[in-house]
Amino acid sequence: MTKNRISSLFAVAILTLIVAGAAATHAQTYTDLYNLGTNAGDPVNPAWMDLFAQGRDGNLYSTSQGGGAFIGGNQYGTVFCLTPSGTMTVLHSFDIAKDGAHPNSGLTLGADGSLYGTTPGGGPVGFGTVFKITTAGTFTVVHNFNGNTEGLSANAPPILGMDGLFYGTTGNGNGAVFGTVYKMTANGKVTVLHTFDGITRYPQAITLGIDGNFYGTFLGGTGVNVNGGVFRITPKKKFVVLHSFTGTDGQNPMGAIIQAVDGNFYGTTRAGGTGGQGVVYKMTPSGNITVLHNFANDEHGLAPFAGLAQVTDGKFYGTTINNPGTSSGVLFQISSTGSYADVVFFSNVAGAFKGASAQVSIFQHTNGTLYGDTNGGGLNTGCVGCGVLYSLNMGLGPFARLVFWSGKVGSSIQILGQGFIGTTGVKFNGTPASFNVVSDKYLTATVPAGATAGNVTVTTPGGTLTSNHIFLVVPVITGFSPPSGPVGSLVTISGSGLTGVTIVKFGSKSAAFTVNNDSQITATVPAGAKTGKISVTSPGGIAISKLKFTVTP
Repeated sequence: MTKNRISSLFAVAILTLIVAGAAATHAQTYTDLYNLGTNAGDPVNPAWMDLFAQGRDGNLYSTSQGGGAFIGGNQYGTVFCLTPSGTMTVLHSFDIAKDGAHPNSGLTLGADGSLYGTTPGGGPVGFGTVFKITTAGTFTVVHNFNGNTEGLSANAPPILGMDGLFYGTTGNGNGAVFGTVYKMTANGKVTVLHTFDGITRYPQAITLGIDGNFYGTFLGGTGVNVNGGVFRITPKKKFVVLHSFTGTDGQNPMGAIIQAVDGNFYGTTRAGGTGGQGVVYKMTPSGNITVLHNFANDEHGLAPFAGLAQVTDGKFYGTTINNPGTSSGVLFQISSTGSYADVVFFSNVAGAFKGASAQVSIFQHTNGTLYGDTNGGGLNTGCVGCGVLYSLNMGLGPFARLVFWSGKVGSSIQILGQGFIGTTGVKFNGTPASFNVVSDKYLTATVPAGATAGNVTVTTPGGTLTSNHIFLVVPVITGFSPPSGPVGSLVTISGSGLTGVTIVKFGSKSAAFTVNNDSQITATVPAGAKTGKISVTSPGGIAISKLKFTVTP
């Protein structure tokens, strides 16, 4: 994908965020929803990374390393559900011998509606597990890490790639393994894509880029990588370090990196920077870093363990674990240009309506409200410092969330939101699609012929909801005719998702072409072309013909 096409795609998304944010007010309301440890078996002290996921039912789901039922005299953590109004329910208590222990990961929503996560240790093999759990609480171990070639200490949930498979990391291993990036099928078959060898070590969470590749951070290494860095890996195993932190621009990135609507990546480091207490950084896709904010012992927070969340006002929100002399951490807001503001000061003072030491990334529900939890603090006298579940209302309006944000024409796409009963239309960048309302908070839509890259809109009785991510239409080549011909001759290429095609190639040579409709392109065999396959490129990816076109004299 070219730089210009990326810029134009994200310009659409930026406009969407501006429109969505225009309805926002300046009011902000922090609410202590639930004090953890209130009831026996509650989750307690949720910590890095414990990412939240929204289920098809509109509830939020995450994990905690502590709490749960006592098993053999110990508590090994939980999976829990939080309703938007603040009701908390424990869905599963971990048993170290059966299904793992002390889950750090948080959860990812899978294509089957189940939630997927990992444990850093425990399970039948002892080196951690990948698990799935339904919103009703049915729990299944999907994979047991072997601790050797596959690594161990999985600290982040697997995420969905554009091919529908899961991708994730382990943070360490035995012998010469210092972590891995793996690919996993839905039934738990794991393939290691990359092994960290010590020169780079301890990978953290990965995120899916709009180019279909994965971007992540690693905590340390040797030489130039001693302070950690940022890497990219393709589904076909091509690995590259994009940036090695120097200390002055950050050190030891722990939070999950994200790609924003401007096409750049944003993240935090827990240490380093000019203030020595961590940074917020922006990174271009090629790896150029700009420090947006340096944390210091200046009463504006320090040591951000959590990553950032970009919400529908276009701003980024994050947290720090401490703020000496003033509070027990800060919930902050920052812009893409570095404009910083303290939004909430956490407090562990008895009677204060706020938790302390937030280590988990904020999550924006499709109702527009932000949610999170803290590692300590809260009002619970029976479990002092067990943490809280909280919400932050910034006056932002509701939106739609895509479970998959790429697909072929005719594929079914899952959409989360609210108020879907009575929906009258779904459009992919303006092109109407057929749809099925499954519930008030979940519907599916079929990618229509003629759709191009852009936002998905859902017209409901309460108004039109816009997706917070652009959707990419994946092109497909089903054939071409004639099978051979000389330079200058016309070839008809058949397929689907061709409306957005911007490049046609015969082998390595670019060709002049005309998009006739979504299923047909007419191209001219270019000068210098040799016998080989035909390819087309659109914002949704590259399609290559199965057969070769024969160039005749």
